[in-house]
Amino acid sequence: MDSEAIKKCLEGSGLRCTPQRYAVMAFLIEHRGHPTAAEIFEGVNRVDPGCSRATTYNNLRDLVEAGLVREVAVEGRAARFDAKGTRHHHFICDRCGNVEDVEWYDVPGPASKSLGKRILRQSEVIFRGLCAKCAPRYATGSAGL
Repeated sequence: MDSEAIKKCLEGSGLRCTPQRYAVMAFLIEHRGHPTAAEIFEGVNRVDPGCSRATTYNNLRDLVEAGLVREVAVEGRAARFDAKGTRHHHFICDRCGNVEDVEWYDVPGPASKSLGKRILRQSEVIFRGLCAKCAPRYATGSAGL
């Protein structure tokens, strides 16, 4: 996504395109590895040393609320952030905490029909288990969960 597309994306969601917000969004688009808020701050701060930790975190919150960024909660670890625009789910490794994108699958059934008067904003399936790096070590008995 080029700089003009990022600006249009921010403005289209009702957010002002401030230099700091632009920098946070650009970092997330460039770094698809589900970075933590601290990693995003470090990356943005290298480019713009005047951007504070609070400003970075506040912009992340605004981007999540606007639906441009998804926060992926990882039990016992720092939340991760994702700006991938297409629908998808996540796989979280129980051992190393790695977060990976998983192709989106529609999850039909009673749960999708039993929302009643609720308004669904988003749905996501989180797969948990062992990633490709950790699974072989566990299978050979050299590393436990």
